[in-house]
Amino acid sequence: MEHAHSTHSIKSGGKTGHILILLNKPFRVLCQFTGAEGRATLAEYVKTSGVYAAGRLDFDSEGLVLLTNIGRLAHLITDPKHKLPKTYLVQVEGVPDRSALEKLRKGVLLNDGMTMPAEADIIEAPHGVWPRVPPIRFRKNIPAAWLRITITEGRNRQVRRMTASVGYPALRVIRVKIGAWELEGLKPGEWKEAPINGSIPKRP
Repeated sequence: MEHAHSTHSIKSGGKTGHILILLNKPFRVLCQFTGAEGRATLAEYVKTSGVYAAGRLDFDSEGLVLLTNIGRLAHLITDPKHKLPKTYLVQVEGVPDRSALEKLRKGVLLNDGMTMPAEADIIEAPHGVWPRVPPIRFRKNIPAAWLRITITEGRNRQVRRMTASVGYPALRVIRVKIGAWELEGLKPGEWKEAPINGSIPKRP
């Protein structure tokens, strides 16, 4: 597989060695570099040494992961008190009704407590979304819909648990934005360097 970058000397934000990488994590890849027990990891895609994921993305979810070697930047990205918004494209089984969408927006009760208010809207099938490998097994005679969901938390498998709690299990979850950083057309396994300008995107 070709990647957007290979290992090279990086200079970002005017300071040699400070790195921020945007990666499109493929389906069924662990969001870590070691300890995979036979499963694929980020090490198969990012060869730059010294970086680590700022936050997690589920093994069976796809899309944007930020990697950096700057501890302060990673902390600002992941610390819940900053409420950095994260946006997902979510394909669900069935077509959510108005009541389900309102529940997602106001907050739903999960086994670890109520979720914070979220943005949740039905959208047209998004353009530019790559085929999933292996493909999704759709249930016959049950329609599927796409949602755009933005949350400001980072609980384990949160988006999947939220849609399931209102009766619409997630078939596919793709993270497309974290703060002001966007996936911007990266294919699965591709990554690119992002500029570091000393500022962190703030919640709109």
